[in-house]
Amino acid sequence: MNRYESTKRVSFLGIVGNVFLLIIKFVVAIFSHSEAMMADAINSAGDIFSSIMSYVGNKIACVPSDEDHNFGHGKAEYIFSMFISIFMILVGGKILFDSILAIIKGDTFEFSFYLVLVCIVTIVVKFLLYLYAKKNYRNHHNILIKATMKDHRNDMILTFGTLLSVLFGYFGYYFFDGIFGSITSIYIIVTGLGIMMEAYHVLMDASISKKDRDFIVDFILKNEEVKKVEDFYTVPVGYKYVAVLTIGLDGNMSTFASHKIADTLEKEIKDKFKKIYKVIIHVNPVGDEQS
Repeated sequence: MNRYESTKRVSFLGIVGNVFLLIIKFVVAIFSHSEAMMADAINSAGDIFSSIMSYVGNKIACVPSDEDHNFGHGKAEYIFSMFISIFMILVGGKILFDSILAIIKGDTFEFSFYLVLVCIVTIVVKFLLYLYAKKNYRNHHNILIKATMKDHRNDMILTFGTLLSVLFGYFGYYFFDGIFGSITSIYIIVTGLGIMMEAYHVLMDASISKKDRDFIVDFILKNEEVKKVEDFYTVPVGYKYVAVLTIGLDGNMSTFASHKIADTLEKEIKDKFKKIYKVIIHVNPVGDEQS
């Protein structure tokens, strides 16, 4: 399964799973008056939006390069992951506000074993979706899958907090309903900010990491014909990079021979380093005193 088909399946399963959970959570929250369960339902509605954004972003990102977008549409992954992160922060803020309000007002809820059942079902469903998303993220490192994966993980934590608040409510400690909602909402906000910064990093054309850059330079210098590597620049195109650099070769080498070395290195770097989309190598003749 390729990168885009994998993201499509993760997004589709997320939509189906979250629609099911939204319905059962909302119905139970209405009848039980549980603030934590209502917050959980609102979060599921947000997850549906996130899965739809992931699906649309992936569909755009898989469009091949054209005259207007010479390096493809890969950045759509990061644009839509930015939308998801913003929505996560807004949902987290809403849950935090409602939870604090519930604590101040001293809201109570009507205990029901259906609350416990819905929590258990949600945790199981989200755990399975999380494992599936995590498996696909390890294979493809797609930020949209990562955002979806963290959404599922957040839901497990949020619902576990809801389950604890329900159990505490059974013994009359209703204020935990708002406390667990507040704690989880802050966690959701922090996660959203993390995804936002990762997307921002790419969208602002940040260069490849120093570690990866050094690996590439060391690989090039293993070729005995290369005297030095200079003017190394990278530009992100989606989840990969275009690398532009200059290598120093013996000034007495023929133009044909020097360009053949450059062409070979371009192909080898692209094949060996999966983060590299395209390599452009310029040749600079150097004398013995510069080698």
